[in-house]
Amino acid sequence: MKLDNLNVDTVVVGAGQAGVAMSEHLTTLGISHVVLEKNRIAEAWRTRRWDSLVANGPCWHDRFPGLEFNADPDSFVHHDKVADYFEDYAKKFNLPIHTGVSVNKAYKADKRLGFTVETSEGTIYTQRIVSATGAFQKAVIPPVAAKDPSFYQIHSDQYKNPQQLPEGAVLVIGAGSSGVQIADEINRSGKKVYLSVGQHERPPRTYRNRDNVWWLGVLGGWDFMRTDNGPLKGLAVSGAHGGINIDFRALEKQGITLVGMTESFDNNIIKFKDDLKKNLEDGDAALMAFYDEADDYVAKNGLDLPTEPQARHQLPNPECVLNPILELDMAEANITSVIWASGFSYDFNWLQVNAFDEFNKPKHKQGISPERGVYFLGLPYLTGRGSSFIWGVWHDAKHIAEHIDIQRKYLEYTTDKNLLKNTA
Repeated sequence: MKLDNLNVDTVVVGAGQAGVAMSEHLTTLGISHVVLEKNRIAEAWRTRRWDSLVANGPCWHDRFPGLEFNADPDSFVHHDKVADYFEDYAKKFNLPIHTGVSVNKAYKADKRLGFTVETSEGTIYTQRIVSATGAFQKAVIPPVAAKDPSFYQIHSDQYKNPQQLPEGAVLVIGAGSSGVQIADEINRSGKKVYLSVGQHERPPRTYRNRDNVWWLGVLGGWDFMRTDNGPLKGLAVSGAHGGINIDFRALEKQGITLVGMTESFDNNIIKFKDDLKKNLEDGDAALMAFYDEADDYVAKNGLDLPTEPQARHQLPNPECVLNPILELDMAEANITSVIWASGFSYDFNWLQVNAFDEFNKPKHKQGISPERGVYFLGLPYLTGRGSSFIWGVWHDAKHIAEHIDIQRKYLEYTTDKNLLKNTA
């Protein structure tokens, strides 16, 4: 299909999990559209993941309804297989995805309905735009990082394997899934690892013979919606090694030294906040509350699930928690690498419409922006906790596609009435 001067109802930007899901629903509804992707389908799953990464949820759950993974349903599949899955999905539904096409600029058309989308393959005219570029657009290293480091400093987005790191110890900053898994992998490779732990949640991988994703489903956790705009807490959960429960004290017993939140770098002196013990205790409290809610659900519903009293057992606080390290001399500690597992920010420079707040963050209600005809998909907590997960984005896309279909029918009705007036 030639793109230059193309007129189409909807343009979807991005062909990751969000764009593929969006295209399926638009195709089902018979809505003309194209999906534009500057790289390959699900490119981030191939090239923006470390070598050993597997999905954080079992593949019976982390999939779209229209296709199952060719794997053990309870397994956590390698990231390359996830990318293959989305390519297969696009082929199965014959989705109109155009790869190798960059979107340079999109803006409201002047004095007419719709938008103009300028791409590397020409200009497209459309009634609607769905930004399906997701939440992981631009890696963020916080301002406290060393500005001109004499050491190896990267974001987790650039990490591939322990072999890429120079000789010496490693400081991993961030207690979410990426930070924990990277620190564990580097420690297993034989390197000395320091892990900077901030506020976090660490739900169990499994409890009472059910995976965490199942518990989130039956307890309503996937529907949870944030009411504040503060930073997201790290979510320490892992599918590595067949799926394991994350326990920071256990990581310490395996050789990782825990420190609090990283506060500053000054002439290769790293300072940490005195918050490690509190961060661990807050995570413990949330975990115990999770167990309480799960046990209550089992009791009230008479489910035959095995008890697991040992899950509540906690290891004693190690020395690095009782007497926390508040300062490290990088030379003395032989720290030669710093990896920031510090999250991502948005990059919507191409989308020049009235759909952003003063901080350039998308304004929307369940993906529907105040700029009529502009939608966002794949953002965290778009409709709930599940929104940035594979299965959740499929349901969010269905909601947005149905909204597009309703709007399309309104415009068809108006056009028909005008035609009647013009021929009267």
